[in-house]
Amino acid sequence: MSRSLKNRLFLFFCWGSLGFSVFVLVFLVLTIVWNGFQALSLEFLILPSKSFGAEGGILYQIIGSILLVFTAVLMAFPIALGTAIYKSEYLKNERLQRMSDMLIYGLNGIPSVIFGIFGLIFFVNLLNTGISWFVGSIILGIMILPTLVLTAYQSINSIPHHYRESGLALGMNRWGVITEVLLPMGIQGAFTGLLIGLARAVGETAPIMFIATAFSGAGIPGSLLEPVSSLPTHILALAQNATDPTALQNAWGASLVLITLVGIFSLTALYFRNRYKTMIVR
Repeated sequence: MSRSLKNRLFLFFCWGSLGFSVFVLVFLVLTIVWNGFQALSLEFLILPSKSFGAEGGILYQIIGSILLVFTAVLMAFPIALGTAIYKSEYLKNERLQRMSDMLIYGLNGIPSVIFGIFGLIFFVNLLNTGISWFVGSIILGIMILPTLVLTAYQSINSIPHHYRESGLALGMNRWGVITEVLLPMGIQGAFTGLLIGLARAVGETAPIMFIATAFSGAGIPGSLLEPVSSLPTHILALAQNATDPTALQNAWGASLVLITLVGIFSLTALYFRNRYKTMIVR
C-alpha cells in the first residue's frame, strides 16, 4: 500500500470520526430540545415541583444547582489561582514540577463518583454533617480544582518572559510583577477555566447525590447544613418514573434547562479564550 493511499485512508478516517461525533452530538441536542421545549413555560421555570417532580416546576432545582456550583467555584478559584502562580513563578525544580503535574492530572482523572463516596464517608459519616449543600459545594470544588489550576497555570505561564523582565527593570519586586503584570494579563485565561469548571460541575450527579441533595421536599436552604434540590438529581428521579407521561415530559424540560446552563458557561468560556488569545497576540 502506497504512502499516498495510507494518507488518504487516514484522512478519511479522521473526517469520518469527526462527522460521526458531530452527528451524535447534534442528534442528542436536537432530541433534548425537541422534547424539552414542549415542557417549557414560565410556570415551569418559576414554580416549585410537586408530587416528587411529576407536577409543578423546577424553581428550587435551578436555585440549588446555581448555589452549589457558584459556592464551589468561589472556594476553589482562589486556591487554584494561588497554586498556578506558585507553579509558574516560584516552583523551578523540574522534579517537583513533574510531581505536581502528576498529582494534578491524577486528581483530574478520578471518577466523579469517587468524590461523592469520599464526601459521604468523611463528611457525612465521620464528621456527622448530614446531607448538606455546603458539603456538596466543597466536594464539587475539589473535583473541579485540577481544571482551574491547569487553565490558570497555562494562562500565566504562556505570558512572554519579557513582560516579567520589563517589570523587574522598572524596579518592581517579584510580587509586584505578579500582581501588576501577570495577573491582569492572565486572569482572563484563568476565568475561562472557571467557566469550564462551572459547566462541568453544574451537570454532575454522582458527587452530590448522597451528600448534598434531596430528591423532593427541599427548598431554599436556611443554613449551611441543609440539603437542596438540583437539576441532575431531579432528572434522575423523574427518569425512574418514566412510565408517567407528565414526569417524563418534565424530565425532558429539566434536561433542556440543564444543557442550556452548560451551553451558556461553555460559550462564555470560548469567548473569553478567544479574547485572551487576541490580547496575547497584540
